[in-house]
Amino acid sequence: MSTDADRALSKVPEVTLLFWVIKIACTTLGETGGDAVSMSMNLGYLTATAIFAVIFLGFVAAQVVARRFHPVLYWATIIATTTVGTTLADFADRSLGIGYAGGSALLLALLLGSLGLWYWTMGSVSISTVASPKSEMFYWMTIMFSQTLGTALGDWTADDAGMGYLGGAAIFIGLLALIAAAYFWTNLSHTLLFWAAFVVTRPLGAVVGDFLDKPLDHGGLALSRYTASATLLLFVIACVFLFRHRAAARSH
Repeated sequence: MSTDADRALSKVPEVTLLFWVIKIACTTLGETGGDAVSMSMNLGYLTATAIFAVIFLGFVAAQVVARRFHPVLYWATIIATTTVGTTLADFADRSLGIGYAGGSALLLALLLGSLGLWYWTMGSVSISTVASPKSEMFYWMTIMFSQTLGTALGDWTADDAGMGYLGGAAIFIGLLALIAAAYFWTNLSHTLLFWAAFVVTRPLGAVVGDFLDKPLDHGGLALSRYTASATLLLFVIACVFLFRHRAAARSH
């Protein structure tokens, strides 16, 4: 059984239903917020990526330096990964011209490489081991790759695969349901299922975000990216401040 002292040393939150609700809201915010800066402000994907990368690195540094789990800091860092992931994926897919399929394949390779290096170096990729600066760096690098991959997967499913935003959302919700069923009713590794769910929630947020702010003739609701982003941000803030958050128990 974990003790309060064990939890105090953990730097990531306990994985509960609330965790996944906030995660999906953050990924949707990353899509609308990233598009607001790169498209609505006309800064372009490269400039927007540079801005969000600086913010991301700043939050990661603060997260690593922190001595214990801080919900506000943790979720701010997650939002930073989703925004930089959105603009970075769009830059790779569109500006570099490698397409959604090529971008997804490249980012999947980077994600698997990050997980492999993390496991080879630390002996585990479980979030229950994220307590040292080295494991935290692997954790955030893996999350950044997963968020970027999720954006490319969402765009590929909705656009190139012709599923549309609602069709794409249905696919990823179905995948999450399968992962949840595997968690409760099979003996598959919970660590493997966690990372699978973490990746799948990102394209779900991407297609939902696009559905909110894309034009009506493209299958979206044509909402203002600023309004959608502000609403999602307020929802995340409410979830962070109104509910109790505990650090995940450390493994020994």
